[in-house]
Amino acid sequence: MPNHHLVILKRPYLEMILAGRKTIESRFYMTKRGPLGRVHPGDTLFLKVSSGPVCAKASVEKVRFFDSLTPEQIRQIKGKYNGDICGADEFWQSKADCRFGLLAWLRDVRPIKPVRINKKDWRAWVVLTETENFGLLDSF
Repeated sequence: MPNHHLVILKRPYLEMILAGRKTIESRFYMTKRGPLGRVHPGDTLFLKVSSGPVCAKASVEKVRFFDSLTPEQIRQIKGKYNGDICGADEFWQSKADCRFGLLAWLRDVRPIKPVRINKKDWRAWVVLTETENFGLLDSF
């Protein structure tokens, strides 16, 4: 059964996804956590603008995980995929020392009626469960 995820994005990135310019969502971390190893093709992503509502949905077409990354490998990922990730140079500079990452290719992106949720923590990606789903799984 596919997983469901809540993905928090800054407004410009969400707008690029909705416009079809950003087709890969990337996440890089210093430690192995969050969605690493828990995102699969066919999973549903609920896209939420930072400090705003959940306003779009997408499916994962393909996913790639990275382990023990080096700064050189981060540069290679940028060179190969940034046309679809749309990361600014500052983004890539801030990720240069990360050791773990994921790329999720997006498909079937569509806006939804905005849904406000009560999320107060700092996690930017939440794997939703029956007990922690912010009411989203009941809405769709």
